[in-house]
Amino acid sequence: MTSPTTTTPHGIKDNRQRGRVADFLQAKVSANSRLSIVSAYFTIYAYEALSQQLDSIDSLQFLFGEPRFIASLDPDKTDKKAFKMEDEGLTLSNRLQQKDMARRCAAWIASKVEIRSVRESNLLHGKLYHIDDGHREHALMGSSNFTQRGLGLSDMPNIELNMVIDSDRDRTELKTWFDELWHNTALVEDVKAQVLDYLAQLYVDHSPEFIYFKTLFHVFESYLAGQLEQAESFDNTAITATGIWHALFEFQKDGAKAAIQKINRHNGCILADSVGLGKTYSALAVIKYFELRNHRVLVLCPKKLRENWTVYLAQNASALNPFVNDKFNYTVLSHTDLSRASGKAGDVDLSTLNWGNFDLVVIDESHNFRNNVKSKLDPDGNVVQKSRYERLMQDIIQSGVKTKVMLLSATPVNNDLKDLRNQLYLVSEGQDHAFLPSTGIASIKQTLDAAQKTFGLWAKRASGMHERNPKDLMDKLPASFFTLLDELTIARSRRHIQKYYKASMAQIGQFPKRAKPVSVFADIDSKHRFPTYDKLNEEIEKYQLSLFKPSIYVLPQFKDNYKSDANVRNFSQQKREEFLIGMMKVNFLKRLESSVKSFSITMERTVAKIEALEERLQAFQKQRDSQPQDLQASLFVLEAEEDDDLREAFEVGSLKYAMQHMDVDRWLADLAADKRQLALLAESAGGVTPQRDAKLAKLKKIIHDKVTQPSTNAHGQPNRKVIVFCAFADTAAYLYEQLESWATSTLKVHIGLVSGGARPNRCTLGKPEFNQILTHFAPRAKQRHNMPALAQDAEIDILIATDCISEGQNLQDCDLLVNYDIHWNPVRIIQRFGRIDRIGSPNASIQLINFWPTPDLNKYINLKNRVEARMALVDIAATNEDNILTSAELEDLITQDLKYRDIQLLRLRDEVLDLEDFNESVVFNQFTLDDFRQD
Repeated sequence: MTSPTTTTPHGIKDNRQRGRVADFLQAKVSANSRLSIVSAYFTIYAYEALSQQLDSIDSLQFLFGEPRFIASLDPDKTDKKAFKMEDEGLTLSNRLQQKDMARRCAAWIASKVEIRSVRESNLLHGKLYHIDDGHREHALMGSSNFTQRGLGLSDMPNIELNMVIDSDRDRTELKTWFDELWHNTALVEDVKAQVLDYLAQLYVDHSPEFIYFKTLFHVFESYLAGQLEQAESFDNTAITATGIWHALFEFQKDGAKAAIQKINRHNGCILADSVGLGKTYSALAVIKYFELRNHRVLVLCPKKLRENWTVYLAQNASALNPFVNDKFNYTVLSHTDLSRASGKAGDVDLSTLNWGNFDLVVIDESHNFRNNVKSKLDPDGNVVQKSRYERLMQDIIQSGVKTKVMLLSATPVNNDLKDLRNQLYLVSEGQDHAFLPSTGIASIKQTLDAAQKTFGLWAKRASGMHERNPKDLMDKLPASFFTLLDELTIARSRRHIQKYYKASMAQIGQFPKRAKPVSVFADIDSKHRFPTYDKLNEEIEKYQLSLFKPSIYVLPQFKDNYKSDANVRNFSQQKREEFLIGMMKVNFLKRLESSVKSFSITMERTVAKIEALEERLQAFQKQRDSQPQDLQASLFVLEAEEDDDLREAFEVGSLKYAMQHMDVDRWLADLAADKRQLALLAESAGGVTPQRDAKLAKLKKIIHDKVTQPSTNAHGQPNRKVIVFCAFADTAAYLYEQLESWATSTLKVHIGLVSGGARPNRCTLGKPEFNQILTHFAPRAKQRHNMPALAQDAEIDILIATDCISEGQNLQDCDLLVNYDIHWNPVRIIQRFGRIDRIGSPNASIQLINFWPTPDLNKYINLKNRVEARMALVDIAATNEDNILTSAELEDLITQDLKYRDIQLLRLRDEVLDLEDFNESVVFNQFTLDDFRQD
């Protein structure tokens, strides 16, 4: 409480040097006094401060001089009376005492106070304090309201202008004026009951539910107002009459509306609903909404998923397009097309494409743009080849027309929030402060850096005896991080849909029950002549693979020419190549785990690559003094289309070597040793014929049992369908070749193969076209009955597929999925199962069968040595950013990431999980407030 700065009496009370109004009242109010007050406000805190004097008075007549305001949330825009019972800017201690204060104040008012208010706003502006102590009158008039600040009781009191009335005549005249107004019923009304009702709200014990919903109302007040406005405008648009809109479930419509609202408000959003909830259809609805506004739309997707999007285009006139009448007209490009300056992508001529002319860009699997990889420059600093990220950012988003961005991703956050920052910059056009006007967040980078520190401590703490618990992380993350993701993200989980869309679930059907996964452990060779998986790993670990480490053959006097770029300071070129060799060895094991045929093909390709390099080196030896030759990086690259990590690793930091700088003789000797070892492996693997392939035999038994002893779906119909997933197109093609004739002649069923362009699609029913094969495999999910051009009297029951269909496909006619190999990213396993684990499934239960390479899964996980396979060679050094971690920090970070992926893999052996079930990582829906919005 502020003390007066002087004791000198003054006729003016300004709450500063000339004294406070509170001091005047404390001095003049005595027992049995009768008070008359005019004030715009009355607060319980002002009463509390003067309660020693006020509790002893005889009576108080309190006249509110400004009781009304226009309630902006009142739909009828009527005047609404409001009594300001609480002071603003109060300390926490005052807030905690509010209930008791309100109760005491209400009791005092009930017994001693009359309260009236003027009927009209802006009618009465003066403030008056009149006291009759039984012996004489005292009065003060001016500007002070009956609040802590108005009376001079707060730490920051108002500067007021009040005059103490020292004339008996004036005091009497002021009281007469007050009485005349008090009794004028045309101007004044009694409001005591309303004031007491309001006070009761301050001290009544509300139920937890009431407090919860009142809190939600205030948190989402602006959101609710925006929803009402959007609903009115949305219902008047043509989108609600489209085929895609009518195909959406209610939760998908809500997701599409939210995405549109966020895109219009923030220039973009992230659509990150869980696996199996139909993000593709939701995205199509958003696309059509903007197409109806004459927006030009670009869809960027992985090459393997291209046909997921092109099937809906009107120009393709596909009989498989369920939305022909919607006339979708967007452009589809693959992520890899961003690296090309010429050639064609479908019907698009890349050399003449106006990259800056798109109003909306939809990026499928946006996590592929998690790294802000810099463009390749020549010695003069000129761009030789633009990176995909910079082509997207500079040529599409920042150039030409204003471009909105929608990111599609369900990939969880494991360790590094920089991945998220680079994706959010696509929405903000690279502007760090872009979300300040719409979210109040001044800096994307600072917000994510603060969250990263919390995230890092959480991950590090879990590396000891503790397990990761996402709740611990949520409790410590800064509020701005939640605001950022909640504003920009739509991310609903399967549980969210089950809880908040019960009516829709009853109409369209539930999710199927997940049976416990079955684990299969198969030998490689039924005759046991080929080494086991474990023994082969020990053998491969000894190989030099000198093809992939040219830097160690650079002559000493030329080594300075090949030092790594300073911005990639954690890795010398030699270190980079060591990591790359580790990745190649891992790739060999992945291929063997997939199939002995795939392994054999890779060995043969590697031997051929070695022979090509040998020929170049031997030719150089013969004409050493002729025109100098360079060894291009492409000489050391194997086909890695199906391994994202490996492909990215080959792209990062690769150098060109001059042959005259190399110790050619030593290199040739090491290459010859490698070739002998790999050729022997290729020959040995080639000897495992299909008849000796023990893993293939186990798969045939699974398929035979499924076809001859089919399960029964929820409608009582037999279900013979099975999907077999493979990580590599070589394995998928091999399986199809071995199963085709057996399936048609022995089992009397049709079979199909889709591989996303890596190998030709094949089938025994209809044309070998990607979408036609899928439609024949899942005719009910794909609504084949609406496609009279397709055969209606037969179906494909066996589908062999790569991960080209692990996303964006509804294949829920099937109830059995076989992972012929285990993808080492657990997210991909969940995505695969999401093809049949879908809402409205006709199957009561669904089954997952996983092939593992060895029964000792802990040993299997240790075999992988994936610190080398995931080092920041790919994830961090590629960014060329200035905040790269030290090597030790980096290795610890990646080691922890891999450790938790391993834990996830082990859990998937025994149970089918959703991404949000993993305690080891966090997903987008854990940062949004969608559950509370539904309440």
